[in-house]
Amino acid sequence: MSELLDSIRSKYGTVAESTLSSNDAGVKAVAEAFGYSTEELTSIPAAANMGLSCGNPTATAHLRPGEVVVDLGSGGGLDVFLAAKMVGPQGRAIGIDMTSSMIERARANALSGGYTNVEFFQSTIDRIPLPDASVDCVISNCVLNLAPDKPAVFREIARVLKPGGRLAVSDIALKAELPEAVSRSMAAYVGCIAGAIQIEDYRAGLLAAGFEHVEIVDSGSDLNAYAKVENQSGCCSPAMAEGSCCSPAPGTATLHEELTELLSKYDVNAAAASVKVYALKPSSIAKQPAPCCAPGCCS
Repeated sequence: MSELLDSIRSKYGTVAESTLSSNDAGVKAVAEAFGYSTEELTSIPAAANMGLSCGNPTATAHLRPGEVVVDLGSGGGLDVFLAAKMVGPQGRAIGIDMTSSMIERARANALSGGYTNVEFFQSTIDRIPLPDASVDCVISNCVLNLAPDKPAVFREIARVLKPGGRLAVSDIALKAELPEAVSRSMAAYVGCIAGAIQIEDYRAGLLAAGFEHVEIVDSGSDLNAYAKVENQSGCCSPAMAEGSCCSPAPGTATLHEELTELLSKYDVNAAAASVKVYALKPSSIAKQPAPCCAPGCCS
């Protein structure tokens, strides 16, 4: 598991250190393909968007002024900054990311954008550094599929949510079995595909964690939209320094090249889907009857 997390950190650390942003036509096109409007993208720092989305969770979160919202796997802060505008100065938008370079990029974006109601914490999402029942809404964008221990993540989300709190997530889930070559590929895992679980398993996991009213809807988005980034990919950005993953040793392929080659052989849309996930934490927990201890009552 530690090797897997190290691979994910390395991949997203490279993206965080790139110059990818909404100023790149391909990066902007990916975000728009998964539900962001031009107005949304231009209202936040351009560097917050690196073309890593698979949906727009703020569009389904129904955020209200004064609420506390947490974004799991917040990256450069794209959804945190959109959420911050929705919850207003009396609310808080909190980003959680396990990659130090992503946290640094997000904090720099917050500073340049003049945000005063946002915070970013470095942590894995199976150990959210927040108190019990302290959050109104949890959002996430194409990150839960990366978690090796998804049940632990679901339990953590339930823990930090207030009674009646809600989960609004954009993610990748499976509607059929992946080809073996894809399911065994580290490139496909880090690329948000091989780590995805079946839609029904996703639903069962949330129910087991105590959620109710679980809805998982296929957005119908074309996962090949990621190809719009083309040479602006995090591992292929012309601005990346010599010696990065853009200049591998002779005879080796970059992660992006491996993933592109793999997906060119398989129709990823046949097995995987961009999904919208919504669930509620019960507003109250039914009390169990106290055990009968009076003399003679348990005879």
